[in-house]
Amino acid sequence: MVRWIWAFIDRPLHRFEESAAFWTAVTGTRASARHGDHEEFSTLVPEAGDAYVELQGVFDEGGAHIDLEVEDVPAAVARAAGLGATAIADHESWVVMRSPEGRPFCLLPWSGGSRRPPVTDGSRLDQVCLDISPSAYDEEVAFWEALTGWPLHQGALPEYMVLRAPGMPIRILLQRLGRDQAPTQAPTQAPTQAPTAHIDIACADAEATRARHERLGAAVARRESRWIVMRDPAGGVYCLTDRDPETGSLPT
Repeated sequence: MVRWIWAFIDRPLHRFEESAAFWTAVTGTRASARHGDHEEFSTLVPEAGDAYVELQGVFDEGGAHIDLEVEDVPAAVARAAGLGATAIADHESWVVMRSPEGRPFCLLPWSGGSRRPPVTDGSRLDQVCLDISPSAYDEEVAFWEALTGWPLHQGALPEYMVLRAPGMPIRILLQRLGRDQAPTQAPTQAPTQAPTAHIDIACADAEATRARHERLGAAVARRESRWIVMRDPAGGVYCLTDRDPETGSLPT
């Protein structure tokens, strides 16, 4: 059983401090002391509620991923494997895995998180969007639905499905891309680049949030009908959406 979910913001390690300054400002949090073998992790600690966002320094361009806290890690690993996932690193108390498409995620023991932090300045980081190739979409949707046990909902557009559960700090958006992501290796080699994902932020006023983020060093990458694609100071892509930050729903 999934008891808590974490959104990981993966950014280049050499731009860690720059990323931490930006993401703590836009989420109303403070960065914990850096930890990990390369000091590559920092928890974004909210003023109220339980932490659910982690900044990770990586050795590529970065993106996002999720971690799931569960009651029984070995049982969850076995269940994930039975659904098509692969374990790639066992750290005794937690395990790194890949989904059927090759998407990294971690299973770790529940640490007691249960209180969703409040909305900050009219916005909330509340969604991780998994960008899925069309050829892998049905399998990935079925995998994440079965693994989380969360209800699956049709999104606002045909290419979106949403997994959400009451009390969880974030939801999972499953986006079907227009075409398969180009391989980065010869057909006989193992993949060298994982499928992509990004962070979404629900905004009471997306334009006001956009202006605030720009003052903090972000830039608009492009505009869509219901969201604004942004780049943070480290070059990472994320989206500002016209969804209610309390409920996650689109305006009627």
